Amino acid sequence: MQRNEQKLNDTWDLSSLCRDDDAFYKDLKKLENKIKDVKKLKGTLSLNADSFYNALSSLEKILKETERLGSYAFLKYSADSSDASVMNLLGSYENVESKLSEALSFFDPEFMAISDDKIKEFLKDRRSKDYKVYINKSRRYKEHTLSEREEHLLSLYSPLSSAFQDTFQDLDNIDLNFGTVQGEKLTHSNYIKFLKDEREEIRKEAYESFYSAYDNNKHTIARLYAGSIKNDIFLSRARGYKSSLERSLFSDKMPKSVYLNLINEVHNAFPYLHRYYELKAKNLNKDKIKHNDVYLSLVKSVNVNYSYDDAVNIISEAVKPLGDEYGNILIKGLKDDRWVDRYENIGKRSGAFSAGCYTGKPYILTNYEDSVLDSVFTLIHEGGHSMHSYYSVSNNPFLSYNYSIFEAEVASTFNESLLTSYLISNTSGEEKRYIVSKHLDDIVATLFRQTMFAEFELIVHEAGEKGVPLTLDLFRSEYRKLLNAYFGDKVEMLEVSDLEGLRIPHFYRAFYTYKYATGISAALALSEKVLNGEEKERNDYLSFLKSGGSKYPLEALKKAGVDMSKPYAVRSATEHFNSMLDLYESLS
Repeated sequence: MQRNEQKLNDTWDLSSLCRDDDAFYKDLKKLENKIKDVKKLKGTLSLNADSFYNALSSLEKILKETERLGSYAFLKYSADSSDASVMNLLGSYENVESKLSEALSFFDPEFMAISDDKIKEFLKDRRSKDYKVYINKSRRYKEHTLSEREEHLLSLYSPLSSAFQDTFQDLDNIDLNFGTVQGEKLTHSNYIKFLKDEREEIRKEAYESFYSAYDNNKHTIARLYAGSIKNDIFLSRARGYKSSLERSLFSDKMPKSVYLNLINEVHNAFPYLHRYYELKAKNLNKDKIKHNDVYLSLVKSVNVNYSYDDAVNIISEAVKPLGDEYGNILIKGLKDDRWVDRYENIGKRSGAFSAGCYTGKPYILTNYEDSVLDSVFTLIHEGGHSMHSYYSVSNNPFLSYNYSIFEAEVASTFNESLLTSYLISNTSGEEKRYIVSKHLDDIVATLFRQTMFAEFELIVHEAGEKGVPLTLDLFRSEYRKLLNAYFGDKVEMLEVSDLEGLRIPHFYRAFYTYKYATGISAALALSEKVLNGEEKERNDYLSFLKSGGSKYPLEALKKAGVDMSKPYAVRSATEHFNSMLDLYESLS
């Protein structure tokens, strides 16, 4: 449908960010006028404690306002990127944000130039309470902060660095024509529905039609992805990191061993994964299945149809182990407070996300489909993100509220684990088998598949760093090797299967995907503790949500009850997957 055909209650209410577009432009002008005030802060940071905390307070106010207006523009764009007025609104914001970034280019070099002894003195001041976490975390970047002149140049370049991602998104969400399947327009949102259709000809038609769009544009997309990788390499080298991976892991204080342990443990679990695909082939009475068959459920002929309201009611029951407060806030947000933009429309971003900020509601975008059980899981997944944002905002000052994505993927996948447990406990017969098979599918998608993506990202970035030309052929050949290794000899890859490596939006946020895999590993461990524990285990988990960005991820998760620096968490997740395979076979 068109955006203007959506029912009001099915869309999010962005008034917690801005009353309307007119208010946005007025506030954006006020923000732009503050640029001259920003420039007055230059040279004041190291004078004394008063000037130091005045500068931090000014920075906080400006960043908070920038985040609010940026969130409004981003959400409007995500809901309908085909609207010219929205494009103008987003462009206006990006222009002002770029000017602010340029004006603030002095800040980090000047902040880093303050001596450690003087910083220690400043931290003794009573005003340090709301800034201590920010100060200590920021000072870690001292060795990667450039001169004022160099920071200024990077700030001028900053708007260009997102061009590869922005162009891919516009191509992927607006311009690509995926054709039709059985007379229905094929989209990102309904593609998975067709791949789960029990009719082989439908799965084949959807797969071929979908990938033909990428095949027709493969050289352009390969160029975009190569540009994105080169951008990652440039920024990592410019700031003195040894590699793009090191730069990506630095903010979370994450050792490289966590990334490599994940890949290693998943490789060790290939026999479990190949057993899963063998069951899929057996279910279809085939020796081998094709790549377009792998999303078909292990359990046939179980009709699923949950309306959005049905989904909210199920979620209400599933999150009860987290207590009344958590459940009441979440359900009110999903149902009455219009946190959620529910259904697909032309120009709307594909997939789903949660986008909370310090000022407004923790908004959720979905493309809900009644006939796809994944939609219920997606809703509770994004609800986990939004509740993480809610608790983080409620318990932390602005400059230390923002938790890492590493932690975020725990909060969302934890909720999916609660939903799975609830559904398995409250179903029987074929429906129970279906839920178990769904859980297996989800672990494959979140643990195994995301690890494969993470391995691919590492391979191509390391190739680029060694000077290997980043060509379409390289992307396809390396991706096909991984497809063969992960899927095993029971899945036959098709000619276009390796084009999948060109269609993953998260690849434009380098080394993001591994966090899904570590997230589900931690989430499975923590949800088991909460479901089998008592009030202490629940409170430990809620304390993790409330900690926001006040701790580094490994520290925060360790206090919640899982040590992700050790391989056992991922190993435990793969063993859980194998036990679910046993459960499925016992129910057959």
